[in-house]
Amino acid sequence: MAEKGRIDFCTICRKETEYTLQKRNIKKTIKDVEYTFCITVAVCVECGEEMSIPGLIDKNIQEVDKQYRAYEGIVSVDDIEKLMKIYKIGKAPLSLALGFGEVTITRYFSGQIPSKEYSDIMRRALSSPAFMKEKLHANKERIAPAAYNKAMEAATQLETLFSVSDKMLRVISYVFERLEEVTPLMLQKLLYFIQGESYALNGKPMFYENCQAWVHGPVYPEVYDMFRDFKFNPIEDARFAIFEGAEDELTEEERKVIDFVVNTFGEYGGKVLERITHEETPWKLARRGYADSIPSNEPIQMENIKAYYTEKNAEYDFSTEEGIKKYINDIL
Repeated sequence: MAEKGRIDFCTICRKETEYTLQKRNIKKTIKDVEYTFCITVAVCVECGEEMSIPGLIDKNIQEVDKQYRAYEGIVSVDDIEKLMKIYKIGKAPLSLALGFGEVTITRYFSGQIPSKEYSDIMRRALSSPAFMKEKLHANKERIAPAAYNKAMEAATQLETLFSVSDKMLRVISYVFERLEEVTPLMLQKLLYFIQGESYALNGKPMFYENCQAWVHGPVYPEVYDMFRDFKFNPIEDARFAIFEGAEDELTEEERKVIDFVVNTFGEYGGKVLERITHEETPWKLARRGYADSIPSNEPIQMENIKAYYTEKNAEYDFSTEEGIKKYINDIL
């Protein structure tokens, strides 16, 4: 879509004119293979010719580079940065850990494109902490002990993320993307509400993990273990960089469910959300026979969540934020 309001010198009109930024396809041959790339161009509003705008050539280079890497399945610089972030490791030690030359990663940041072989190694390290641990162990003698220990600890912690389903990980990652601050208590309750909203709107669960009726409301034990170290503090977890951009793997209807919950329940802190769950039938049924302060790990039955949220959807209309907010206000 054209973007107006910018002015620069047009060499055709020989004066300062307004221009728009537009997308245009170009064909380019690389190693005897023809590719089609979509780049950004500046077009003069008066004469319709392309204009040379400062910074645009660099932007085009970045656009072509990114699309070429996507065509060929080559790891991006952003992905290499993710590797460094989640394993808490610098360029040189990462190169050595993966079995490359010491300056290989540095060269990639300077514009050199990785070979398919090296790209596949980095992609696998990004998606598999177990593989990264293998590479670290195999190249331990090449890396400084401090860097090795830090990266190995990060890889071990990352493995705990895979104790839950891919869907649960995608949902958590998307919640983190949508909200600036999420405490462990708040996250637990949002996951429970997302499950209920999914039953209300789509008639099926968002994920198949069972939550339990703990003293402070519904809790997914595996998620509790993942973030227990944060206690009452907002979660800041570099491990989730591995899932950045993965929200596209959620369907439109799944993202809609999460958006509804984030835009309504997500406006409240963990203690308020806990109060709401304590007023709901699924938690109460699972806690039957337990005094308020007595711990339990009784599962909250999925059929009870489905029945409750289906009923409340008919009463309040959970397909609108207004309906959900009215439900929350009535509960509180």
